[in-house]
Amino acid sequence: MTHNALPNRLLTALASLLIAAGCGGGGGEGKGPDSPAGKGGPSTAGQAVAPAAQDKFDAALEAFVAHDKANDWTDPVCAEVASKFQAAASEQKGGKFPEAVFNQGLSFQRCGNEKDARAKFQEALGQDPKFHHARAQLALYQYKADSNEDSAISALQQTVLDAQFQNVPALVNLAMFQMQRDSATPGEGCKDDMDCAKRNLQRALAIDDAYMPAFNQLALYYFQQAKKRAGAVKVSGKGSRGRSIATNAALGKRADVQQLELAALVCSQAIRKNAGYAPIYNTAGLIQNELGQVNGAVSSFANAAKLNPKFFEAQMNLAAVNLSFRGFEQAERAYKKALEMRPNDYDAHLGLALALRGQITDSNYDQQVAAVQGELDQAKKLDANRPDAVYNEGILTQEYKAKSGADKAKTIQVLEQASGIFQQFVEKAAGKAEYEGAAKRAKERMQDIKDTIEFLKL
Repeated sequence: MTHNALPNRLLTALASLLIAAGCGGGGGEGKGPDSPAGKGGPSTAGQAVAPAAQDKFDAALEAFVAHDKANDWTDPVCAEVASKFQAAASEQKGGKFPEAVFNQGLSFQRCGNEKDARAKFQEALGQDPKFHHARAQLALYQYKADSNEDSAISALQQTVLDAQFQNVPALVNLAMFQMQRDSATPGEGCKDDMDCAKRNLQRALAIDDAYMPAFNQLALYYFQQAKKRAGAVKVSGKGSRGRSIATNAALGKRADVQQLELAALVCSQAIRKNAGYAPIYNTAGLIQNELGQVNGAVSSFANAAKLNPKFFEAQMNLAAVNLSFRGFEQAERAYKKALEMRPNDYDAHLGLALALRGQITDSNYDQQVAAVQGELDQAKKLDANRPDAVYNEGILTQEYKAKSGADKAKTIQVLEQASGIFQQFVEKAAGKAEYEGAAKRAKERMQDIKDTIEFLKL
């Protein structure tokens, strides 16, 4: 069985097993829920706020905060709260109330209605070009569309300047992208991206020492530093952002313990402040797993998934860590839950294939081998260029299909097929440092297959 490679890649590059949620509030991709815009004082977008508009805005804001605390957002609730902010905006004389429009967008965003959320953020920015909260959200949406880190960093830097360094979510998201780019680009008062990221996280926590996404990102900062100091390689390629792939054929490297302990300390401090914030448990699980505290990691990932049942990364990590110590049935359940959320996720299909492979027995052989092959085929359809599924198909063919009890000629035919699959893997993995170890093992398997075939032909 090959489920090598435990955690290793941050929100941009932590290498090869688990998924690190960035500053996500409910879970997952680097972008977490912003805080709603406040009352805006006595005026908004250069206009006085009508008393009736202010009253409706305050009531909508109270409802929004209550649902955030209860973590009970559903589609009907999101629509209801959004309508309250819409009512406040409609009451405003002159029709300009960007705070209300922005919060309407946030209400949609809480339930994953990205299309309507983005439209409202654009509307808010149109009403007030200096409305930095909307600019920050639009920068995140633009990155999701084009994956341009430089552009995202530039837009968020402008947002931070417009806000005079007082927009805490923008500071955290800027730090997140700087960590993701991880270049030698200097900034004002900082020597490179990682140094700038740390400064921005410190600024965010100095303004709001209870802002959980900042704590989470700071813990991820130390986690990323730990991996870098251990010489871990950066995972590259489309789709690699935000993910440490549990079922990658690449080998992971153990991280620097001192930096990991700093990351763990940040997590423990954050949990003392807010024990209901799911992403911090996911991050704690990554750190515990890297420290070899597997039971603690399982508990942390389970807590994250319990606090937010829609937390895809937590389910993936829970599956991965179970897979690492042969908890195949538990891993299968978690991967299936992850696939309910994202049916077209390569890593979830690949992980499920490994969990199913670990449960192959004589009694279920035909059905189980077919199920494993089906998951590997689905992964290859989703990304034909990634080598991982090919490597594991080679193992399935060599270790299971070739040992089905067929005659000698059929066995030789299947072994030759396995060798060809491993050759495909070596070709796909060429030039990718994270696959060097697996490529070496693939070549060793090809030699073993050659020797076995020669023996069978005697």
